Amino acid sequence: MEFRLLGTVSVETLTGPLPLGPAKRRSLLAALLLSANTPVSIGRLTDCLWDDEPPSQARGVIQGHVSRLRALLAGADAEAYGVELATVGDAYVLRAPETLLDSQRFEELLTLAREQRDPADAVLMLKEALSLWQGPALSGAFAGPPLRVAAHSLEESRLATVEQLSRAYGALGEHHRAAALLTAETAAHPLRESLAAELMLALFRAGRQSEALDRFHRTRRLLADELGIDPGHELADAYALILRGAPGPPADATPPEASGPSPAAVPPPAGEPHPVDLLPRAPRGFHGRATELAALSRSAAGEAPVCLVTGPAGVGKTALALQWAHRSPALFPDGRLFADLRGFSAAGEPALIDVLREFLLALGVSPRRVPESVPAAAALFRSLTARRRLLVVLDNARDSATVRTLLPGGADCVTLVTSRHRLEGLIASDAARPVPLDTLETDDGTALLAGVLGEERVLAEPVAARRLSELCGGLPLALRVTAARLAGRPRWTLAALAGELADERGRLAYLDVDDTGVAAALRLTVQHLPPGAVHQLARLGHHPGGRYDPYAAAALAGTDPVTARAALEQLAAAHLVTETAPGRWVLHDLVRLYARSLDPASAREALIGVLDHCIATALAAADTAEPGGEPCFVLPEDYRRPSAVRDFADRAEAMRWLATEREDLALTALAAREAGLDDRAWRIILLQWPQMVWRARDSWSPLLELALESARAEKDAYAESRVLALLGWVLTEEGRTTEAAALLEHSPALAREAGDPLGEATALINLAIVQAELGSLPTAVENCARAVALARREGDRHTEMLALQHLARMHLTAHRPEEALACSRAGLDLGPEHEEAARRSLLLAVCGEAHLALGEEEEGVRLLDRAAQEAERAGYDEGAVRSLAALLRVSARADFRRRHDEALRRIAEES
Repeated sequence: MEFRLLGTVSVETLTGPLPLGPAKRRSLLAALLLSANTPVSIGRLTDCLWDDEPPSQARGVIQGHVSRLRALLAGADAEAYGVELATVGDAYVLRAPETLLDSQRFEELLTLAREQRDPADAVLMLKEALSLWQGPALSGAFAGPPLRVAAHSLEESRLATVEQLSRAYGALGEHHRAAALLTAETAAHPLRESLAAELMLALFRAGRQSEALDRFHRTRRLLADELGIDPGHELADAYALILRGAPGPPADATPPEASGPSPAAVPPPAGEPHPVDLLPRAPRGFHGRATELAALSRSAAGEAPVCLVTGPAGVGKTALALQWAHRSPALFPDGRLFADLRGFSAAGEPALIDVLREFLLALGVSPRRVPESVPAAAALFRSLTARRRLLVVLDNARDSATVRTLLPGGADCVTLVTSRHRLEGLIASDAARPVPLDTLETDDGTALLAGVLGEERVLAEPVAARRLSELCGGLPLALRVTAARLAGRPRWTLAALAGELADERGRLAYLDVDDTGVAAALRLTVQHLPPGAVHQLARLGHHPGGRYDPYAAAALAGTDPVTARAALEQLAAAHLVTETAPGRWVLHDLVRLYARSLDPASAREALIGVLDHCIATALAAADTAEPGGEPCFVLPEDYRRPSAVRDFADRAEAMRWLATEREDLALTALAAREAGLDDRAWRIILLQWPQMVWRARDSWSPLLELALESARAEKDAYAESRVLALLGWVLTEEGRTTEAAALLEHSPALAREAGDPLGEATALINLAIVQAELGSLPTAVENCARAVALARREGDRHTEMLALQHLARMHLTAHRPEEALACSRAGLDLGPEHEEAARRSLLLAVCGEAHLALGEEEEGVRLLDRAAQEAERAGYDEGAVRSLAALLRVSARADFRRRHDEALRRIAEES
């Protein structure tokens, strides 16, 4: 949940913005948010909602809006975010963590920026702050006098931040960036002298003295005409410096925060702070470990300490870390972060960027502003934590390098790491302080049992309780599973269970070696499960990924989602699986090892089931994300359709699924390859093409190379051609043009061999693009023309339009405007489907440029303007920039320049 004041007043949720309704309700929300966590009186709200004399029923109107707003927040699960709209006497208060309010995150980032010594760090903070703005502050609300004052104050803060960012750019010597930033703002605020002065100096330092002087004279005339005043000292001083040819004080002589006025600030909301908290709940029934807890407290003292809890699997490292983390929340007033790094999980470790993304989102960074690279995200994380007092818990770390990337930047931050490895590299490089963890003493093990079963039951059989503790080898996981079995069966005696465990002496002798003691305890638990749950557990162990929903579980077990969900609930009750979110389960890695041993002969059958589930679900996602697109392939001959396949409501949901499941889909494809099921492996990979096209530079080539290996192992010309075409395109987008050409030249012939004319057309288009980039324009034109003919013969308008677009551009590059015009018009005649908006824009742009090349300037300008408008309407900023850049080569119209710069700014903001 996120509250926005920096733009349209809104409440953003995971499912989209809340329907706030009329402007006055937005005004009410804005007034409450501007004083978040502080009661706002009815009188103050009345002033915010009415500009003149309020109606007699004003109080009732306000009460009605409050009631509706409260219902909307409750329906969005506001309580889970710490949000509450409460009545306090004759006032209302909206209680919410400050991290949920964009204006507060804006102010926090400004404070961070002012504290940076390095201008590059200041630039990062200031850009992040400005990215929070989505338009004029408090838009969409009815602005009574108090709200107008607040909106003006926020806007002043934004403009001061722009000026501060321009100075930071100047300190880095990036005067052209400062000039570009200020040009757009001075156009919107031509009478703001401080902006004009900063722009003049930025232009001058960028070597554009005449433009700088022209800016002064334009501003001077405007001040005289509009306000009847002369330039103030800022403008006059800047003008004098430029006339003297002196750039003024060196741009890096003063930190950005020390020069110019500090940004105007909206008073921070009063009330208690709401620190971020990602910790799982504290472990129940925790006993003993007093020595280790004291050692942790000692190791957490000092500057930026890194505490390292080490020990064998199942010994309770995570429980110890969480118990300590929950003991003293006051030590960490800015919050506590937690990440399971899954360093010893068969499902594999999470991507570092995903861990950093979760941390940054928790710290208030907007989802669209999280950097895509690990180094940039880690740098932002260090910057945001530099002045905070945080606890960061990194659970199940495998190596030192992973931990180093996730260390916070503040001297007052504590990092707590758990690992089965000693991580001696972390001790050497970051002075990590190890706290080794051994098995529980017999008395502590008995106390753990008492914590679950109750002291009366344990005191009734003290000898049997101690025997159970000894047989479980002091491993907390084994003790907890055993205690859970006893808790669910009150008639069982501890002695009887101890007798059963004693029968396992052959395996219990190995309790000091990782996993076998847990396996013995798990075996006894599984013996008393219903057959369906045992069957489900056995199949879960064969899943190559790390997460399950009822659809995947059903595919593994050969059942249906309803049956699978019931079995998962039974397994969860026995503490064998954990529900991490509604409808999402995980297996502990030790339980997974045991589950695989239950029915090893079913491994291949279970794997095929989950592979075909992945194919079916990815097909549904691709069809929803790109409706009407050509199917990628026919299904395998022995394909087994799952009993049920999940539906996707819209493109956004389908794309989210593809992004979320990327890691598990990759693991599944790899498992298929290793099992010799290559016909599934390349299909699972190729079906992710909507995500690949959307994020082409997101390191897809290794996965596509795996698909290529699978296709070649199958000796499947169809598959090889399709994979080569997509891999070649991805390599082209990555700038690896020569490699792409070497691959793509084989794809058309393979498609012909496979009898796949549309695949051949796609391969020819991608090959032609590379050939044109490498300078072989005649060959590129020939291949693109062949693609047009193939698509036309097959009646595929989408592929034909794509081929005509590229062919038209190639003709234009070859100075053949007539041919370019003919191809563009032919492509446009295939529209106007809405999903082709971007392609229509590109075709119109080629038409316009062709007319210009033919000397028909008026028609060329008209078509280029139309192309830009279509691109702008479709949100296709790259196409808008291309069309407007072509227009600016022949026209000096101010609106073309403005739109061009706005599109460029949008692209920069998204990058």
